[in-house]
Amino acid sequence: QVQLVESGGGLVQPGGSLRLSCAAPGFTLDYYAIGWFRQTPGKEREGVSCVSYGVSDTYYADSVKGRFTISRDNAKNTVYLQMDSLKPEDTAVYYCAANLMRSRCIPQAAPIQHEFSYWGQGTQVTVFS
Repeated sequence: QVQLVESGGGLVQPGGSLRLSCAAPGFTLDYYAIGWFRQTPGKEREGVSCVSYGVSDTYYADSVKGRFTISRDNAKNTVYLQMDSLKPEDTAVYYCAANLMRSRCIPQAAPIQHEFSYWGQGTQVTVFS
């Protein structure tokens, strides 16, 4: 079983920035759509962003559009989520996941969670005043 590894979470004040990283030791992310999801206690996990193979397509939830940027560096086998202008409502555990069923995201549609086979353990992001 492949385990993705998230890093970069932490504590930040509103308006601050964090960059999350998603690595996959022993597994090549290049050919798959990669998604970022987040979850807070008592709420369902939601799709935040998705990037296609080749970065041809990206998706952003309306709540993060214009503030978050997803990117990938195939040479480093890493996918990033740059989070700017953070708000308290962005507080959550953030997960990255690999979609083995398709290589492309649908720009107008949230990533479908059951299509994502490999997940990380999550990294906590806390935005506090």
